[in-house]
Amino acid sequence: MLKNRATTFILITLMIDAIGIGIVFPIMPDLMDRVGAGDTGQGAFWGGVLMASYAGALFLCGPIVGSISDAIGRRPILIAALVMLAVDYVIMALADSFWLLLVGRTLAGLAGATYITATAYMADISSPQEKASNFGLIGAAFGIGFVLGPAVGGIAAEISLSAPFWIAAALSAANAVFGFFVLPESLKPEKRRPFGKRDLNPFKSIVDAFRIPGLAVPLLCIFIFEFANLVYPTLWAFWTREVFDWPTLYIGLSLAAYGVLLALVQGGLMPILIRWIGDFRTLMLGMVSALVAMIGFGFTGTVVVLIIFLLLAALSDLVPALMTAMASNQVDEDRQGVVQGVIASLSSVAAVASPLVMTGIFQGAVDDEGVYFPGAPFLFAAVLVLAMMPLVFRLRGHASI
Repeated sequence: MLKNRATTFILITLMIDAIGIGIVFPIMPDLMDRVGAGDTGQGAFWGGVLMASYAGALFLCGPIVGSISDAIGRRPILIAALVMLAVDYVIMALADSFWLLLVGRTLAGLAGATYITATAYMADISSPQEKASNFGLIGAAFGIGFVLGPAVGGIAAEISLSAPFWIAAALSAANAVFGFFVLPESLKPEKRRPFGKRDLNPFKSIVDAFRIPGLAVPLLCIFIFEFANLVYPTLWAFWTREVFDWPTLYIGLSLAAYGVLLALVQGGLMPILIRWIGDFRTLMLGMVSALVAMIGFGFTGTVVVLIIFLLLAALSDLVPALMTAMASNQVDEDRQGVVQGVIASLSSVAAVASPLVMTGIFQGAVDDEGVYFPGAPFLFAAVLVLAMMPLVFRLRGHASI
């Protein structure tokens, strides 16, 4: 009963996080217009800067927050992070300048402990054999959030551009109150470790994590894959508007459809695949799907073809959960928080650099000068996925099955 209650709260928390994130994606072009960030190409670039500010703050704070949760427990960190996210969305709702949006997104990065600590919490209550499937449930919760988030964002934006942020703020605040009353602590006092000065240095935490036997390869794979896969959230709204001239509502509904697929793949298909073919073959299926989907989006110009490759893109989301489970299985309970923090930090480095790179490629590809090729960022992402394949083959020994 205790485990079920905790799992339910964690999944609700992550679903609400995804709703808050997904709400923003379909309205990003209009949001950039509101704060005077320029046309489609310039708006995409400044939208990338906004995403990078969130990721930069998360990079600096991720390992620290994870280490604090290893020292004092997961519960207080989760609740505090939810409160900070609520404050961020209020700032986003009221912002009338790009710089105020930047402040809000940086604050949200400081509150990135929600995902870090929730994942560490799930690791606390899962056996090694359960981690891949349970991390898949985390992905499914995100998928459901992405069903609701973009749809709510697209629909609510028809009323007011600020309305989606007020909805996200209310959900985060309500979940903080819910967690305060129902969430038990997952990390027993005897399993905790002291918090020291070394834990205040995110760079030191990352270096220490790479020195743990068996952890370097999955961490590096997570970083490269996250860098490539960020092409979707960074450019989807701008790319579909440029190629298909979609309004905000269509963008939101397409992201919602992807969320449905994500929930089905990670919550339903992943456990079945793991039982049938094992962790590593499931991972390779996700990698191949990612490669084909990115190449497909690079060249597609019709909605029918887009739908086909969207199915493959959903299968590619098998990869992060499996890699995270492989990394988690390399460390003891008293280091789950810091490892999840390091994973979040590496993902944040990718999220700082990738939006800037991807939007820069996109801006150049749709500019009036030069060759017009809006799918160029997807092909660049495909090259990265292909280049990491030799590393992925080395993960065979990390699989639990």
